[in-house]
Amino acid sequence: MTETYAVLAIMLAILIGAISPGPSFLLVARISLSQSRAHGLASALGMGVGGMILATLAVIGLQALFMQVDWLYMAFKIGGGAYLVYLGFLLWRGAKQPLQATAADPSRSGVFRTFLLALATQLSNPKTVIFYSSVFAALLPAAPSTGTMILLPALLFLVEGGWYAAVALAFSTSKPRAAYISAKGWIDRIAGAVMAGLGLRLIFASGKV
Repeated sequence: MTETYAVLAIMLAILIGAISPGPSFLLVARISLSQSRAHGLASALGMGVGGMILATLAVIGLQALFMQVDWLYMAFKIGGGAYLVYLGFLLWRGAKQPLQATAADPSRSGVFRTFLLALATQLSNPKTVIFYSSVFAALLPAAPSTGTMILLPALLFLVEGGWYAAVALAFSTSKPRAAYISAKGWIDRIAGAVMAGLGLRLIFASGKV
């Protein structure tokens, strides 16, 4: 497999991974529904930057470090899981409040803070580094060029940011927002429960490397 085809295959694999529902998708969708299109796109940018950072870490071999230092990987998983549980708690606690008065809602903030929230959410799951590293190891040639290794994080930014920008644009239109407002309580509870469940799963799996 040539490097060009390898990179294309990696991008397809990463896109499939991004499309799979998870905490990142939940956060971008909810921010886009409850806030403005600008907030949704800011969260998509945060996801893209987070993906680029994680791809860079994968390229420099953080997976190998995690495999060698078990406690470090465990600490990353517990910290990331606790952060997701916290976000889930905030969503659940604010479910009964009207949209305009949901002060505890993590998405009720300025555009830059929304970007930081999305970035922190993307970085909170060390399994993403393992996923990226596994895809790279499976599809890249044994000795990829320096240009390819530099290009991969930028391409990951385009894939992750592009997908979540599409999610933000889809969920920030008037009809989805109206549907969200009418069913806010249930949607927030479900989103909060799923977010917290993902975090607890990450924590309880921390002993498995």
